[in-house]
Amino acid sequence: MIRTLLIASALIAPSAALAQTLPTAPYLPLEMAEKAAKAALQACSTKGNAVTVAIVARDGATKTVLKADGSGPHTVSSATGKAFAAASLGRDTGEIAEFVASKPANEGLRTMDDRLVVQAGGLPIKIGEALVGGIGVGGAPSGAIDTECAREGLNAIGAK
Repeated sequence: MIRTLLIASALIAPSAALAQTLPTAPYLPLEMAEKAAKAALQACSTKGNAVTVAIVARDGATKTVLKADGSGPHTVSSATGKAFAAASLGRDTGEIAEFVASKPANEGLRTMDDRLVVQAGGLPIKIGEALVGGIGVGGAPSGAIDTECAREGLNAIGAK
């Protein structure tokens, strides 16, 4: 009996040790994504702009999309593509657009993935130093306004 217990515990102990060493990764909870999206939508609405706001996780999966009444039909794909680009590349999409425009050899960044929208209005979502997703806004009269609204979304959740 004791021998059986010793053998069983010897077999179980390694699996318990392995389970304790699994990596953990930061992620963007849905509640935070919704809060950021609502804040960004409200910021644009206050300025009189009907936009769509999209939030994607670090892996590019859509977490939430809010489409204002009266926003254009193209704004969903625009906001989602900007959020995807910001999460995928980890950078402000307006900065990426300027980089591509200044160096024609990098034009391939625009077309390397059909889901990327390389225009101003997308920002990476960083909690601390961890990149956890992207926010994209589409539909304001300029990319600068889209970006301002996205920034308000980040501010609402304490993200960079």
